[in-house]
Amino acid sequence: MKVHFKIKRFNPEKDKKSYWGEYDVEAEESDRVLDALQTVKWEIDGTLNFRRSCAHGICGSDAMRINGRNSLACKLLIRDAVQGGKIVVEPILGLPVIKDLIVDMEPFFAHYRAVMPYLINDTEPGERERLQSPEERARFDDSTKCILCACCTTSCPSFWVRGDYVGPAAIVQAHRFIFDSRDQGAAKRLDVLGEPEGVWRCRTVFNCSEVCPRDIQVTQAIGEVKAALITGRID
Repeated sequence: MKVHFKIKRFNPEKDKKSYWGEYDVEAEESDRVLDALQTVKWEIDGTLNFRRSCAHGICGSDAMRINGRNSLACKLLIRDAVQGGKIVVEPILGLPVIKDLIVDMEPFFAHYRAVMPYLINDTEPGERERLQSPEERARFDDSTKCILCACCTTSCPSFWVRGDYVGPAAIVQAHRFIFDSRDQGAAKRLDVLGEPEGVWRCRTVFNCSEVCPRDIQVTQAIGEVKAALITGRID
């Protein structure tokens, strides 16, 4: 089938503002949007820029806004994306555009680092690994699936308005350790997330849960962190 792509372009070296590049691509319905973008770059216009790496929905590097909805280009099929023979592709919102579909991820990763996304435990581990029961592991299993693609954070209206908001992805990463029975840093993370730009900026719009390519219940995780802050309990 022939698909008309409308892609938002911007080259800071020569463009004062963004513009739309339009391309017709021959594609199979079962092709991915990433396949079509690669056809544009390799066969039509080599100046097109976008990120990609594993191309299998694991690295999260090819997150972009497709027909107004955040997605991974490597997971979204042409037949599911095309509307009236057209597909519109833009960079994800809320982060500075470096070039075409490539955004500066540093603000996103700064929020990620702020929640201390690593195990904190100062006790002597002994001769074996720190054990936990299947039930204890299941408590935070969902939030371990995050691949840091930024789809959730850059779909959040609160983040669009206030880039200082720590964002859904960082909260999910904090959740993963706050509810880990082996961790001793929950209080530190809750202090960060209890600040004005922490979890209370969430307005429960559910955009984050709807666009997560790993189907993480992001809004639920945020709610559980809010409950921990209110009650002072982690269980």
